[in-house]
Amino acid sequence: MFYQFQIQQTTRNNVFQLLNNLAPRQLNFIPEGFSNNLLWNAGHILATQQLLLYSLSGQDMLLPGSFIDSFRKGTRPEEDYDEEMIDFIKEKLMPTAQQAALDYERGLFQAFKPYPTSYGIELKNIREAIQFNNVHEGLHFGYMMALRKNLPG
Repeated sequence: MFYQFQIQQTTRNNVFQLLNNLAPRQLNFIPEGFSNNLLWNAGHILATQQLLLYSLSGQDMLLPGSFIDSFRKGTRPEEDYDEEMIDFIKEKLMPTAQQAALDYERGLFQAFKPYPTSYGIELKNIREAIQFNNVHEGLHFGYMMALRKNLPG
């Protein structure tokens, strides 16, 4: 599973680099034809990782429930995210990926509640959840790259 966590670290670093070079108004901008912005996508990958790995394994999540509720599947930005939220998202990208790898290595994820994804596959164990999470994060990083091409200068 080391390779799977290496993929996640790389994706998260790419997301961080994309966010780090943009102004708050750009991070909050929703281009025509899109339903969310760069920050929502970054927050969504954080929330989804917590739900797929920690929640489905019966473990406490590393992020506040209010954050998870704001970025889970089916949500969208209700208003512009402020500097505090921008900083929070940036600050949590790498540590939550690193902690998940450590928690996996120490055997934290023993139990797992099977979960049918909206992608059309069922996750039956933590290994499948980790692998699927990488697919999910890659998908949203792709959306983020498309959003970036549509940002105002």
